[in-house]
Amino acid sequence: MATSAAADRRMIKIAMSAPYLERDEEQALALAWRNHHDQEARNRIALAHMRLVIALASRFRNFGLPFNDLLQEGYIGLLEAAARFEPEREVRFSTYATWWIRASIQDYVLRNWSIVRGGTSSAQKALFFNLRRLRARIARGDTHLTSETVYREIATALKVSTADVRNMDARLAASDVSLQAPVASGDETGASHMDLLASEAPLPDEQVTELIDGERRREWLHRAMMRLNEREMKIIRARRLTDSSSTLEELGADLGISKERVRQLENRAMEKLRAALCEATPAFSESYA
Repeated sequence: MATSAAADRRMIKIAMSAPYLERDEEQALALAWRNHHDQEARNRIALAHMRLVIALASRFRNFGLPFNDLLQEGYIGLLEAAARFEPEREVRFSTYATWWIRASIQDYVLRNWSIVRGGTSSAQKALFFNLRRLRARIARGDTHLTSETVYREIATALKVSTADVRNMDARLAASDVSLQAPVASGDETGASHMDLLASEAPLPDEQVTELIDGERRREWLHRAMMRLNEREMKIIRARRLTDSSSTLEELGADLGISKERVRQLENRAMEKLRAALCEATPAFSESYA
């Protein structure tokens, strides 16, 4: 930790002592890098703007990530800006680089702040990075506001839903917990958070019931299908019993009949199946009564 802090101080000292660049000198260095790939020119531009990286990285310290890592990510954004800068647009490099530095740091924070990735859309990113600031500003104006009122005002300001604000606030307030961690210290049962997760699978008795009922339904359908002739059976299988059903035109071409005739045969086959299933089970008969 001490070594990291010393490295941070050394980097900051070097950055703060680097000379500023005048506009003409900045333009000349940018042209040298773009036209001749002059590495020294690019490095001089980058070093002169490390102050900007430090200033922007400092704004993200409250997310609990190592400051040295924030600086490194900001420097990556700075180099990306140097590689893409177009001096003929007559914009100062610091103005252009600010966006790249901030974007690089924000992406790092989103990747490493939590093991659960979030904030992938531009609206969610804005919510993630501005929620605390907006909530503090709103609370300063009126300390008697309820949480829901604050959520609504933030949602309006950032053009997101109130539910999004509420969910993001809960995420920011909680820390990551391993599913293998015990529910409570000193718990003699040794239960972990994993043990408390609700299973989405059916209960055992439901599984058995579904298995028995499924076998029974398949047997009813098999017996009902035996009442169809070969052409009707082919139509029903192709139209009703496959994942990608055939069209009337396709079956008509295959059977050498019109699509209207295929429709008529399908309707007749369905009536036969319905009658057979009604005979097999009273429950089915009552559902079509």
